Amino acid sequence: MKYCKKCVMPDTRPGIVFDEEGVCSACRSYERRKTIDWDERWKEFEALCDKYRGSNGDGPDCAIAVSGGKDSHYQVHLLKDVMHMNPILFSVEDNFPMTKAGVHNLKNISEEFGCTIISIKPNIKAQKKLMRYMFEKYGKPTWYIDRLIYTYPLLMASKYNTPFLIYGENVSYEYGGQDAKESYSAKEQLKNGVASDIDEQELIKEAGVTVQDLFFTRAPRPEELDNLDPVYISYFQEWNSFRNYEYAKKHGFHDLTHEWDRTHHVENFDQIDSRAYLVHSWLKYPKFGHASATDYAARMVRYGMINRDEAKTLVKEHDHALDPECVRDFCDFCGYSETEFWNIIDSLYNRDLFEKNCFGKWELKNPVWAE
Repeated sequence: MKYCKKCVMPDTRPGIVFDEEGVCSACRSYERRKTIDWDERWKEFEALCDKYRGSNGDGPDCAIAVSGGKDSHYQVHLLKDVMHMNPILFSVEDNFPMTKAGVHNLKNISEEFGCTIISIKPNIKAQKKLMRYMFEKYGKPTWYIDRLIYTYPLLMASKYNTPFLIYGENVSYEYGGQDAKESYSAKEQLKNGVASDIDEQELIKEAGVTVQDLFFTRAPRPEELDNLDPVYISYFQEWNSFRNYEYAKKHGFHDLTHEWDRTHHVENFDQIDSRAYLVHSWLKYPKFGHASATDYAARMVRYGMINRDEAKTLVKEHDHALDPECVRDFCDFCGYSETEFWNIIDSLYNRDLFEKNCFGKWELKNPVWAE
């Protein structure tokens, strides 16, 4: 593993690119912000809002894909309060036990800003089958939920005649990933590896689901997608997770303070809706040698909040330590014993990146803190 010379991101992150100076594409994208005329970009956004404002009569004139999180709060504020649009919100519930903060935040975003939320609560039976199959074969247990997060807003935007569909940041461009090109259009996000398409016949044959179970995982047909105009806010305005968090707190957003101190995160405000879901994001660690602590430590370095040595310490202390509450909720939902769960995890470790120590614990062969 090689690590970015500016942050702590490894070259094992899928789709990330390092330049000849050993700097990752996410850091270069962040540096490129200095060359952008943000006033001009904002005028482009205003023109889009002017184009769609009131375009659906008394009905919604735009749609926002939301989870209820800090970024969702900020996006809804931007469209409703700043741009005076009439948004409808689309969300996907993952069926896992929710945190108190998660329950509060989804309710708060509707009450604070006065917006209707239409949520999909997926088929639990199919979700369990797909979770077990995708976990055991690919190490991607929440593929079904993640796929819906990408497809459902597109399907509903088409259904409700709201082609102007709002997303937060362009994840691949902002943090490094496949198809990391700067564009206001979010039409290409289905190529993101998190929600990549899986052959339906494989899932029907191997996971035991039906073709009907997979209906909402199908993206809109090309002709329907051509009629949509999904955009990333991060193209028009400098994106900053911590700024969004500070804004959201002032408008009723709750973080996990006093509720849960997660062992594998370095912050208490991102992806806080449910515990079991976080097993999926942590699985980057055995497969690629980094997880949520690396993601946020790298982001904090780019934002100038900490230095690289401080980031290394955070990664060393947290990245490997999947929180026990996540494991328990995950196992309860899927029907695994914790022994079965850890046996599957053991099989997912990348032997090129990890080796076991004398205590039988997996350790990175080349950790960033040993540079």
